[in-house]
Amino acid sequence: MKKLLVILDNGHGEKTKGKCSPDKSLYEWEWTREIALHLCKKLTLNGIESILLVPEDTDIPLSKRVKREKNITRQANQAGKETCLISIHIDAAGKDDKWKTARGGSVRVSPKSSENSKELAHLLYAEAEARGLQGDRYVPKEKYWIGDYTILNNTSCPAVLTENLFQDNKNDVGYLLSENGKHEIVDLHFQAILKYIKNK
Repeated sequence: MKKLLVILDNGHGEKTKGKCSPDKSLYEWEWTREIALHLCKKLTLNGIESILLVPEDTDIPLSKRVKREKNITRQANQAGKETCLISIHIDAAGKDDKWKTARGGSVRVSPKSSENSKELAHLLYAEAEARGLQGDRYVPKEKYWIGDYTILNNTSCPAVLTENLFQDNKNDVGYLLSENGKHEIVDLHFQAILKYIKNK
């Protein structure tokens, strides 16, 4: 396999409405940026090139994020590298600012996703499952969910979206805000990427 450049899309921006826990202790845009930055540093320290798709705190439109990915991938391909994109998010079971009971993580791909996208998604969910972070609802046999996501539908490289637990579940929020939780989420992404590279 050619050298891989990992593109990390760190979710929403600070102005995106409704992307926080009911008690406002966790904001998705802030948490995903912290996780993406730590993951980026860990990949770099281990010789894997990575880049943040959205270094800004503001909410960058999906169309602009897709354009950025295409430019990054084109330049990487010209330099003899392949790319993959992981969009990092936190799930929510409702929109009414109330605590819910749904728990656990999931990984999403688009209806027209490549086999590489599906493989990366499967590896990411397996790492979450190994840490007891699997979803507590229906889980497809493939261990990834298929959905219509702009960032996945229009990218020019293998792309997946991770939903890292629920921002409206008290136990999940406590875990996500803990140093151990942050470390585990970063590491599960890191280990999945390592296995993805080794499988090529």
